[in-house]
Order: sequence, then structure tokens, then C-alpha cells
Amino acid sequence: GPSRLGADPPPTFWDLREPSVDLLEAFVEHWKGITGYYLEATDESTPAKRTDIPWRLKQMLDILVYEEKQRPAGEAGPCLEYLLQHKVLETLSTLGKAEYPPGMRQQVLLFFSRVLGQVQHPLLHYLNVHRPVQKLLQLSGHPLGSGTEKEEAQFAAVLCAKIQQDPALLAYVLEGKSILNGRKAPELPGSPEGEGAEHPLGAATGCPPAQRDSNLVTSLVGLCKSQKSRVALKARENLLLLAGLTQEAAAACLVRSSALCQLLAEHLCDLHGAVPPCADPADVLAVERASWRSQGDAGGDGDFPGKESLVALFCWLDYLDELVAGAHPLVAGAVAEAVEEKFFQGVLQPQLLQILASLRLFEELLRAPHEHVVLSLVLRNLEARGYLQRGPPVPDEDLEEDEEDPYFTDGFPENGFGMAKKPPGGGSIPPGKGHVSEVVSSFLCLVPEEAKTSSCLEEGGYDTYVHDALGMVQASRSKAASWGWPPAPRPLDACPPEGQFYEGRFLKVLFDRLARILDQPYSLNLQVTSVLSLLAAFPHPHLHEYLLDPYLSLAPGCRSLFSVLVRVIGDLMQRIQRVPNFRAKLLLVRQQLLGLVPGEQMEHATLFKGVVVLEEFCKELAAIALVKGPPEGPP
Repeated sequence: GPSRLGADPPPTFWDLREPSVDLLEAFVEHWKGITGYYLEATDESTPAKRTDIPWRLKQMLDILVYEEKQRPAGEAGPCLEYLLQHKVLETLSTLGKAEYPPGMRQQVLLFFSRVLGQVQHPLLHYLNVHRPVQKLLQLSGHPLGSGTEKEEAQFAAVLCAKIQQDPALLAYVLEGKSILNGRKAPELPGSPEGEGAEHPLGAATGCPPAQRDSNLVTSLVGLCKSQKSRVALKARENLLLLAGLTQEAAAACLVRSSALCQLLAEHLCDLHGAVPPCADPADVLAVERASWRSQGDAGGDGDFPGKESLVALFCWLDYLDELVAGAHPLVAGAVAEAVEEKFFQGVLQPQLLQILASLRLFEELLRAPHEHVVLSLVLRNLEARGYLQRGPPVPDEDLEEDEEDPYFTDGFPENGFGMAKKPPGGGSIPPGKGHVSEVVSSFLCLVPEEAKTSSCLEEGGYDTYVHDALGMVQASRSKAASWGWPPAPRPLDACPPEGQFYEGRFLKVLFDRLARILDQPYSLNLQVTSVLSLLAAFPHPHLHEYLLDPYLSLAPGCRSLFSVLVRVIGDLMQRIQRVPNFRAKLLLVRQQLLGLVPGEQMEHATLFKGVVVLEEFCKELAAIALVKGPPEGPP
């Protein structure tokens, strides 16, 4: 057994039942035994567990609990008085901070948790209790204490339970304030706190703004990030408990003095930053809704790079959702504001604005183009017409795995899709006036009737678009006149066969963005479709067929502008079924966008705005196809 200091072992708790034993004497003897260890110990490497300190601390706890049971309720006994007057907890917190002997911090955390949890007498409002409690909390997340997460979580849980019983204690634990006789100290803006002040944060009204010193909240948020799932879960539950306190004073204190809002929002930003930028949006959409309580099990099927980071981000979002829903309105508002400011405005908005700014830059480059710009952005990748199916088309049963097959299924309405049957042989249907009107119809009929709303508002068909397209196409033709572009596509037999066709980074980004038109911001959709329309207006025959020919026989795994749109429509058809009153809500959103009715928050607003842009974009492409007419010469 552990070596005991002194010749005779002091009395244990069970001996104390004998009336002859003086409780206070035994209590003091144990305490002196602990302090004596530091005077007499020679080997500094002996872990605390192998000394008699844990045993003595257990005896002191048992004495405190036993003493309390022997006395009338609410009356402090001599041992508790001694603990408070002789700053026993203060000394212990200092020993824990020093982490001497090794493992002492764990012992101190356990002792604090047990005393606060088992002694019924209210303790936290005493300066000699809440100051050492704060000192211990400041060690949370300390590199020395990485092995004490479990004890830290237990300590925080005991404090939260006490605060739940008496929310007024939150101020003592967070701010260390002692309100003497209920008087409020005067507010002194910006006055420095006295170094050795007994009650450094004494103002009941003028509490200082949140300091980044560790406190109960920073400790809990730190534990929320623990790799030990049970520790993280316990910490999150305790934070919910604090945020949900119904007393206004406690809520105000939490917002004012704990950096809670900043810490929660910063963790969200950090988790977002950990998701690899190359994560595929399709993978992101496939991740099942994550619950913060079962983070380890989330995620749906399949693994992909960054999945863990993504699940962690969604779990934290889910957690914040629940925290705000159950929090006091003061806390909920402050957390929501911090998330908006730090995450939505601080992280997401600049990224979106950067995408928008890049697209605007490209739009300007295409509006006042130099031949080299168009060549390097798009034409270089279309030179060999690698997007076309060469030789006879593969029999239908082999098409099952092909990228293009889903574009031409029987599940679509007859209007428009009936025409989109692939012609025999490579390339596209020979041009002609009939072909142009069919191309125009194909684009106009892409959006199903139940998703069209422009006619309801008598905005006219696409006459305006035809007028605009005339100007755009003429401007593009005059700019490109001197560039010596061929009038007709390069014959396929003169095109060297490529490996896998790649549309190039620029078109890939535009097509990827267009594919997400139903799920991304309105301003971004306008910018993407605007750049694609500009490209479609250029007179180069390869660009023309790749962007404006619905009848292309695409090589396996390739996509064209039309095929991307068809896939979006397929997605839209499914969503129409799932959203009740789809048409009425869509019409309302269109009216809001036109300023005909006041804008208001609505569920699925992003989807409806995307559908409006989609309908207008298809009319714009139809108009450009009409104005450009048939390309010259045989393909």
C-alpha cells in the first residue's frame, strides 16, 4: 500500500463514528498530512497516486459529508469553516496548477467535484471557493492537463448542475463577482482592475466584456472538441443546459462575460476550413443529415476525401441549431448574430463574392475579347471535337453505364424531349431552317409547363430575348471577324482522336455551377448564365454546336450545355413532386423578384429562384439559337 507519512495512520472515516474522535482534529491532521508531504518528500517523480494524498483527500471529503449530516440544515460545521477560512481549496488549486506530484491536478479536480457535488451547503458564492474554481478552470485545455479531460468534464458538469439549481451562481463562476449586501459597484468605464483586488470583477452592472481567459464556458467548448466521444457529448449537453437557463440575469451574464458566442462561431469556421476545397458537391449532397449526438455514425454510404471533416461540420451546425432553439432569447440572438457575422459574412460571403468577382472578370474579358482569351478559355479544348461519339453509336443496352443516357429517358414529358432522339452516325443533324426551329423548340420546351411562370405575368414570350440576342450576336460577330475562324466545324476524320475529352477548367466550372442552379444563390446563377450566354453568342462552329446543338451524339462520359440542362430538369421534376403548392409558391417568388409584391422569407426560396433563372436562361439560349440561324456548310 502507499507509504503513510507519520508513524501511526490517522483515523479513517469509519473510526470517526466514535464520539471520542474530534472531527475537526482529524480533518486538520489530514490537511497537515498533505501539506507536510511537500515539506518532507524527496522523490519528485513519485506520482500522486502512489502517495497518501488521494487517501487523505478522501478522508477529508468523508468528514465534511458526515459532519454536515450531524448538524441542523444550513449550518456550517467547524470542518467546513476551517476549509473556507484556511483557503484549503485555494492551496489545492495552486498544487494542481503546479502538477506536483505528477497527477496532482487529476486528484484536485476529483476533490473539487466531490466536495461541490456532495456537500449540500451552498459554497460557490464564497470567494475562497469560486476563486480557486476559476483557477482550476483556467487550466482546462492546458497542455499539462491533456490527460485529465474526463475529470475536467466531470468538474464542469458538477458546476453546471449547481448553476442550474441556482442560476445566480453563474456570475460568481464566470465573473467571480461578490455582491456585497446587494450593493452595486459604480461603473467605471475602462478603469483597470486592481492587481490583488479581493473582488476584481466586483461590478454587478458593469461587468467587463468577455475576456479570453479560460473559464467554465471556454472549458466546455474545449471539451466539446475532445476526441473522446463521451467527454464531448457530456460537454455539449452541459453547454445546452447553460444556454437554456431561463433567468434573464444569467442569460445576460453568459452573453456578456463568457465569449460563448465567439467560441461557438469560431469552431464552426474552423470546421468549415478543415473541409478540403476539392470536396465534390455531389458527395456533399449525398451525406445524410448528421446528428450531433451520434457524430460517429453519420454520413450515409461511401467514403470520399474530407468526409469526416464534412460530417463534423454538419454535426456542429446541427448542434448550434438545437442550442439556439432551446436557449434563452438573449443567448439565442447573440449566438445567431455571431454565426452570421463570423461564418456567413466572414467566411462564406467573401468566398461567394470571390466566385462572383471572378465570373464578372471573365464576363468583361468576353465582352471586350481578345482572340487569345477565347482560345485559351474554351476553344483550345474543343479543337478536336472530342465531345462527339465517333463511329456507329453503341447499342442501347450498352448505354446503361453511359453519362449521356439519363438525359434521354422516357420519364420526361413529351414536349421537347420527344425531339431529342439522337440521330444515326456521328456528329449532329445536317443543318437547315427546320433544324433551327427544332433547336429553338428544344430549348423552349426544356422547362416543364408546371415550372413555367413568365406567361402568367404577361411578360411575353421571348421577344425581348430575341432583340437582345440580335445585339449580342452581332457584337460577337464583329469582334471575331478578324480572327479567321472557320465557317463550319472541322470534319471529324480530320480531327485526331483524343483520349478522354476534357472541356477545360473554365467550361467545367460553368457547367458544374449550372448543374447546381437549383441550390445556389440567385446572384451567382445570374452571373453563370450570363457568361454562358455570351459564350453561346460567339460564331465559332465548335462552340456553337457544343453549346447550342441539342442533337449532338456525345462520346461516353461527355456532357454538353444541353445535356447539363436536361439533367437539371430531371432533378427539378422530382422536386416538383416533393414540394407542396409548387406552382403557386414559384409564381409568388417570381413576383417578388420583379418587385410586384413585397419580399418575404419562404422555404425553398433558393430552389424557386433557381427555377426562374432556369426558365429565363432556356428562353435566352433559344433566342440566341434563332438569331444565329443554321451554321454554314456540312459538319
